[in-house]
Amino acid sequence: MKVQLRVWGGTPEQRKYARSMIRFAAHKLMGDRLARKCYIKVGIHKQLFIKEGVYGDCINEDTDHRPKEFLIRADGNMNMRSFLETIAHELVHVKQFAKDEMKDLGMGKTRFGKQYYDIDKIGYWDQPWEIEAHGRERGLFEMWVDSEKLNKEKWTLEKVW
Repeated sequence: MKVQLRVWGGTPEQRKYARSMIRFAAHKLMGDRLARKCYIKVGIHKQLFIKEGVYGDCINEDTDHRPKEFLIRADGNMNMRSFLETIAHELVHVKQFAKDEMKDLGMGKTRFGKQYYDIDKIGYWDQPWEIEAHGRERGLFEMWVDSEKLNKEKWTLEKVW
């Protein structure tokens, strides 16, 4: 059984590759058992960065201690490589929430591991959950490209951003 997912917006090619990346990365990051329990929705939006200043985000839509329902939004105006690395990045956040490694406590407070953070007092690049997500996005993309035998596709070599 595969991860449950729904993808909308964007082009047919973006939706196809996003589904493939999600299945691959979810199982890689969380293992088959946990990945099968997750329901991941992905909205591909035009001009998300222009409108909201983000290339992508991950929203925990479940109130459970170890949530299983998530919404990922990604900007569809990026090149394909950047788009898929963004999906991989957001899937790291899905893993962090689903494994209870991270919890949004509201009012700008986040727990990551056993530490508590005020996100207004720590820069984006110093947030440990972002350090992990940025550190894994490219590797997940490269492993996915190899697994799907897409190495000869020109877009896999595109400059990111």
